[in-house]
Amino acid sequence: MLNLIFLLVVGSAMVYLSQNNLMLVPLHLGTYTFSDIPLFYIIIGSIITGLGLAFLIYLFNSIFTAISIHGKDNKIKQGNSDIVSLTKRIHQLELENERLKNNSTVIEPQDNNAL
Repeated sequence: MLNLIFLLVVGSAMVYLSQNNLMLVPLHLGTYTFSDIPLFYIIIGSIITGLGLAFLIYLFNSIFTAISIHGKDNKIKQGNSDIVSLTKRIHQLELENERLKNNSTVIEPQDNNAL
């Protein structure tokens, strides 16, 4: 519904422009010259060109942002992996420390599923 209202407003603006800007003007693009083009075509064309360029800039910015976020996600995953491996190593050292305190010669089995 909001899109329909937006299209009606934009269409009304284009009708207003087309009724009040019927002058025929020449358009110079570098060495090319286009004569007798209605002014509202030039106005609408410049608006569409500006919106297209803004969309392209937004698209490139979004792509680069997604790439940088992906790199940071990988760093976070690597950090979490390091934390898990260090926690596992701390647990093994605590078990060895307790074994040495008690002068126990019994070697506890390694638990590969432990943290």
